[in-house]
Amino acid sequence: MAEPVRARALLVLLLALALCWAAPLAGLLAMGHSVSAYLSFPPLTVDVPQAAFSWSVFVALCLPVLATLKLYALAVARARPRPFRPAVGKFPWWGWVGCALIAIGWSLAWSRNLVPARWQRQSFTLLWLGYILALNGLAQRRDGRSLLAHRTRWFLLLFPASACLWWLFEYLNQFVANWYYGGFRALGAWQYFLQATLPFSTVLPAVASTWAWLAGVPRLDALALPALRGARVLAWLALATGACALLAIGLWPQALFPFLWLAPLLLLAGLQQLLLGETLFAPLAGGDWRPLLQPALAGLVCGFFWELWNYGSLAKWHYSIPYVERFHVFEMPLLGYAGYLPFGLECALVMDLLARLVEHRRLWPLLGGPKVTA
Repeated sequence: MAEPVRARALLVLLLALALCWAAPLAGLLAMGHSVSAYLSFPPLTVDVPQAAFSWSVFVALCLPVLATLKLYALAVARARPRPFRPAVGKFPWWGWVGCALIAIGWSLAWSRNLVPARWQRQSFTLLWLGYILALNGLAQRRDGRSLLAHRTRWFLLLFPASACLWWLFEYLNQFVANWYYGGFRALGAWQYFLQATLPFSTVLPAVASTWAWLAGVPRLDALALPALRGARVLAWLALATGACALLAIGLWPQALFPFLWLAPLLLLAGLQQLLLGETLFAPLAGGDWRPLLQPALAGLVCGFFWELWNYGSLAKWHYSIPYVERFHVFEMPLLGYAGYLPFGLECALVMDLLARLVEHRRLWPLLGGPKVTA
């Protein structure tokens, strides 16, 4: 019975990809707008003037962020963590390689004239390969297990899947123009594609590695809240909301720009529930909120390091976000960090579907769940 599960998991991925690609174009075509500017590859975004900062919009967007912080606070307060356990292993040699790559990559990223520019552009890849190895090394030392060592085939598949996922977000960014790149202007289109794909390929492995490490923190591994039921009704609502938002995002980008991060999440969660009968978030029905709160936090932690290492790099991104472009932490306006929470969940849903494809397993628990047989 594993083959039908694999087929449905692949169908969810393909349908979500098709909807994310086609829906914004369909919305523009329905209103008589040209779509030719959005069909070039690789997608390139330029600096576009955005609406000025607005306190009313800023405060309104802060409300769901504050609600999310309260949710985390309640979950942590209700947690009953296990007793502290000493580390069960040694820090592996490849973890030390990761630490060395971070040191080398950071030095190259923030230095000028140390190496040729064409090499310096790849320092971001070195940094994140180092981060991935170091985080897996820390998990290996603490728990005696890590994603890299114990779910190797699935973990390696995350690299090409990550490149595809982030190129999808680059495509969607054409409709809202919330970020653009510097340091690549002298490159041709295919040179840019090849050089950008390498760092893009580290996104999913970085989020997965961070999640696995956070999952071993006693209090974060005991997060609990009241049960959340009604999955099928929520799935239809999520699917309809995500599709409508993508249809309209190109028409009203300054009003709907948060749906750049929310709409793919809603589509993935809705399709997975409807076609597979469950999502990664199924444990919420029993009051176990870890599969939702942990990967969201992992996305935020990775977001902090993405922005930190981007700040002094030669090849870097810049932000141009309507209404909230203020209170920067590195290049990112403060409220923009909230986008990393749903992004972490999108990454987790893609990881779960890939686990079903290559391992016939649900992603949760991270270090080996039961085989999926139906």
